[in-house]
Amino acid sequence: MNKKWKSAILGLGLVMPSFLILLVLVMYPVSSSIKTSFTGENDRFTLDHYKYIFTEPLIVDNIRHTLIVTFFSCLFVLIIAYSIAIYLRFSQSSIAKWVSKTYLIPMFIPGVIAVYGFINFYRDNGWIARIIGEESMPAIIYDVKGLIMINIWFNIPFTTLLLVSALQAIPNSIIEGAKDAGANILQLFWHFILPLSYRTMLVALTFLFMGIVGSFTAPFLIDRNAPQMLGVSMQQHFSVFNEIEQSSSLAVFMFLLCSLVGFFYIYSNIKGSKKELK
Repeated sequence: MNKKWKSAILGLGLVMPSFLILLVLVMYPVSSSIKTSFTGENDRFTLDHYKYIFTEPLIVDNIRHTLIVTFFSCLFVLIIAYSIAIYLRFSQSSIAKWVSKTYLIPMFIPGVIAVYGFINFYRDNGWIARIIGEESMPAIIYDVKGLIMINIWFNIPFTTLLLVSALQAIPNSIIEGAKDAGANILQLFWHFILPLSYRTMLVALTFLFMGIVGSFTAPFLIDRNAPQMLGVSMQQHFSVFNEIEQSSSLAVFMFLLCSLVGFFYIYSNIKGSKKELK
């Protein structure tokens, strides 16, 4: 056996464990859900389950609610995380050093504990209400505002970590040269910082969208009963109402949403790579 075949067999052996894990944990459940979503009575092909999720007013409200919460959560997380990352990258103050050592702490707090702490802090008779008065406490728990706030809290550390790594890769010479040429802060960000960290921002946005659109713990404990996030709605159809086909249709729809965002990210990367080659 020549070296070429040995290298091919070795490469196949190294890839096969990961492929088998992907096949068992991802590809098989996805294919099973797709099959179930198109299965009707007597195992016949049907589109009724998809007609249901796109025509039932409650499910349509759930989809709209999920997209609104996901959009604003991603928007606020990106704005805040970008601001923190820029501050940490270009500031040498003691406050920046302190923030750089503490902003990752939320990543190591279990989600359920964080959500219950959030509830005790912001409920109508929680710690904040005791300070400002219950009559002055706005509705946060069991409201969309609370859900967006906890999504921001959960996702800022990881997003900031990605953006800080991208900003640190920008040479100081580029920033200093732009300043010497007379560029102001807005021009620096728009023409240098943003283009050089754009791909990392897309990576962060992809992870943000996928994590928020399919989230369950925080929406289940903090969000209102109706409308619901799709993750909670899917669980209700599966466990409470025993509507496996409808829950599978919701799962496939969520998968398509995430695939669309993933396609946009891959397309942007390919387009950017072609520009670099030119």
